[in-house]
Amino acid sequence: MKLFKIFTLCVCCLFVTNTAFAQKRAVKEDWVKLFNGNDLKDWDIKITNEDLGVNYKSTYQVDSGILKISYDEYTNFNSKYGHMYYKTPYSYYKIRFEYRFVGQQITGGAEWNVRNSGIMIHSQSAQSMTKAQDFPASLEIQLLGGSNQGARTTANLCTPGTIVEMNGKINPEHCINSSSKTYDGDQWVKVEAVVLGDSLITHYVEGLPVFAYQKPHIGEDASGKGASLASGYIAVQAESHPIHFKSIEILNLEGCKNPKCAKYKSYYIKSITCKRCKKSS
Repeated sequence: MKLFKIFTLCVCCLFVTNTAFAQKRAVKEDWVKLFNGNDLKDWDIKITNEDLGVNYKSTYQVDSGILKISYDEYTNFNSKYGHMYYKTPYSYYKIRFEYRFVGQQITGGAEWNVRNSGIMIHSQSAQSMTKAQDFPASLEIQLLGGSNQGARTTANLCTPGTIVEMNGKINPEHCINSSSKTYDGDQWVKVEAVVLGDSLITHYVEGLPVFAYQKPHIGEDASGKGASLASGYIAVQAESHPIHFKSIEILNLEGCKNPKCAKYKSYYIKSITCKRCKKSS
């Protein structure tokens, strides 16, 4: 009888453990497609020295479910830096997308823009851009393609009009490399970022964490006295080299504002929903 009770207790414990594990795995993340695969609905285009909404020479195109930044109608780049902004600002969220560089850079593009583009987060709005402004104040998830000439990381950080902290100290560099591998050729690359307002932001490439920073601020003053940058728009950059995006999706974590959430390990943050984050805190 005693052995039977012990056996029964073990079975019950195993059942509870397996049930909890199954429930954890069953949590559904409600990702929303920002790019719908059909058109540019809900996006605002702003290209340098063009009026808001002008898609200069069809720079942004949709073809067979792919968002294409194309220069087929250009003869020279002429500093026509472009950004296409999603209509809604976000603060706490996860974003994921797939990209690949294709073809050759358009004539007139800067040497440093070969196989170079980006996704801007916490950006100013398209409407607030001046007509001649090249880049929005934002945090750029910089996307770089390898050229079979050595290491060239991707999912780096560039800070137009902004500044961030790393390991508790202001980092004054405009562009900071991640720890990713190099992706040569025209292969698809998966990138994700976990954005927790103005606390912690982490970049991932192919599921691996490659970069993290804290406390983004407006301005480039190394004193860090600029306004805290806790939210903003998401924008797709056009910077003279053709690039394709297969998907751009977001998971809103707006309920996860408890500071303790930022203290979890990156992989845990990656696997939980807003509701569970609140409960766990």
